[in-house]
Amino acid sequence: MISVNGINKSYGSNKILNDISFQIEDNDYAVIIGASGSGKSTLLNVISGLERADSGNIVYDNSEISLLSDDKLTIFRKENIGYIFQQYYLLQNMTVDKNVKMGADLSDNKDYKKIIKAVGLEDKLNKYPSELSGGEQQRVSVARALAKKPKYLFLDEPTGALDEATGRQVLNYIFELQKEHKFTMIMVTHNNNIAKTAKTVIKMNSGKITEIYTNEIQKNAYEIGW
Repeated sequence: MISVNGINKSYGSNKILNDISFQIEDNDYAVIIGASGSGKSTLLNVISGLERADSGNIVYDNSEISLLSDDKLTIFRKENIGYIFQQYYLLQNMTVDKNVKMGADLSDNKDYKKIIKAVGLEDKLNKYPSELSGGEQQRVSVARALAKKPKYLFLDEPTGALDEATGRQVLNYIFELQKEHKFTMIMVTHNNNIAKTAKTVIKMNSGKITEIYTNEIQKNAYEIGW
């Protein structure tokens, strides 16, 4: 379980997160939804340990990551967490194969090429990021995160650079893998349709949670509008 308790975060005089509290059960798939500027991406970064809150605490099972030193927090992220961001953060001097293998090596995953095939990049193994389209680069970042076999996967608008067909394909694969391997998944989106695929939906506005609800029926990537 991830327990988020009384989180506050400001940048200068601009308060981004205001007394945020909620819990995410193990193996859950949760969506944080809100308009641009609502604080959802900052919240994702704080929950995942990329940024520190000004106050409040975040507890993973029995580990309060808010109390960890920078070095121990880095180790925690390395061992437990995967990320898929709007930006690709690929290493430009590495091929598709080597970028994804970098994630796979963190969990000694020898079968990572299956993931490259699943996201439709089997014929791009030896290409460099500069030789790929934006959508293809995003698929590499997705494959790299999944190849790590994370216990917790964080996604920030993962289909923002993808066309509809590819976006549905990639989301569908992520959903199938999440069900198979039972990792906990938290996705940020402004798309109300994607929120219909989640079990837990957390709605944000102006740095506050306005509603938390459960979808009794979770739609798949091919059942939602785009």
